[in-house]
Amino acid sequence: MGEAITLRGMTWDHSRGVDPMRATSAAYAKSHPGVEITWEKRSLQAFADRPIGEMTAAYDLMVIDHPHVGEVAFSGNLVAFDALCRDADLATLAAQSVGLSHPSYNFGGHQWGLAIDAATPVASFRPDLIDAAPKSWDGVMALANAGKAALALIPINTLMTFFGLAQNLRYDVAENPDALMDRSHAEEVLGHVGELAAKVDQRCLTLDPIGVLEWMGRTKDAPAYCPFGYGYTNYSRDGYCEFPIIFANAPGFGDNGPRGTVIGGTGIAISSQCKHIDVAADYAFWIAGADWQTGLYFESGGQPGNAVAWQADTTNAQCRNFFHNTRETLETAWLRPRYNGYMGFQERGGNILHAFLRGETSKIATLDRLDAAYRESRT
Repeated sequence: MGEAITLRGMTWDHSRGVDPMRATSAAYAKSHPGVEITWEKRSLQAFADRPIGEMTAAYDLMVIDHPHVGEVAFSGNLVAFDALCRDADLATLAAQSVGLSHPSYNFGGHQWGLAIDAATPVASFRPDLIDAAPKSWDGVMALANAGKAALALIPINTLMTFFGLAQNLRYDVAENPDALMDRSHAEEVLGHVGELAAKVDQRCLTLDPIGVLEWMGRTKDAPAYCPFGYGYTNYSRDGYCEFPIIFANAPGFGDNGPRGTVIGGTGIAISSQCKHIDVAADYAFWIAGADWQTGLYFESGGQPGNAVAWQADTTNAQCRNFFHNTRETLETAWLRPRYNGYMGFQERGGNILHAFLRGETSKIATLDRLDAAYRESRT
């Protein structure tokens, strides 16, 4: 008998983040005797904030956010998948990418993760309260003025909404190292964010997308609609919440369509300190592949990053056509900056915008602070 192999993994604390990892690991172990993969979890905020370099000594496999790759590229902390002589497998996954999900983990000429989960801010609504999601900003504000809208407005999500609206208007973001955006463009976008935030329940300032969906999906007298929130198929599946939610493409300004939301999702990465890189890589390619993404990964509560799963009738039938309904938004989503230093700006920038929504700073002071934080992050 061969050596028993145990790999430790870290993922994020939600049924979408934990359950598919444990289910697929159990299935992998069953077909690979002597291999065990265990998974630990951390909160969504810790998942977004904790530097990857801190985890690579303790874990063999990690579920990661793509904005981190700029910090870890060439640090020696992660294994580059393109160095594993599996070019054909990488080419297949690249061809099966939903939007920019797969290339979002490519930085500096190397592939640091494989997309296993795809997401971007999309619209969601309660079909028992309204008939459809509006496609334009005017429709969004009509529902907000009627007290029927909600929005995730904790700092990180405020920043993502700010970026997404700018991109929908085709305004450059983070293209100039001296200024985050053209000042007149930034003032316009901040005005839109502030206008919407002023019309929703102030508890939204404390909610992330999960919090909004929990509110909508489990409370009878909840808001009917959310224009932007990272989608979760779980809330559209039978039996997950009392009031199943339907997801739709995000709104845009005028005829701009859903373009420009900020792509999210997660990827699986391998620590360079892993003693069994070949086994870890085999599991990573396995879980990212079309068969398991469409099958056990989705069936266990996962939200696939593989386009084959997104277009399958079997997956869509189980989540009120989540994938069909939101595919255009994801295909036109924007890839946020990934330079070394961006993650620090993301935290500071979100807090700066949040202070503005709380009424603590003026628009001019807010944008001055935002530019200063951005310039500092680029040095």
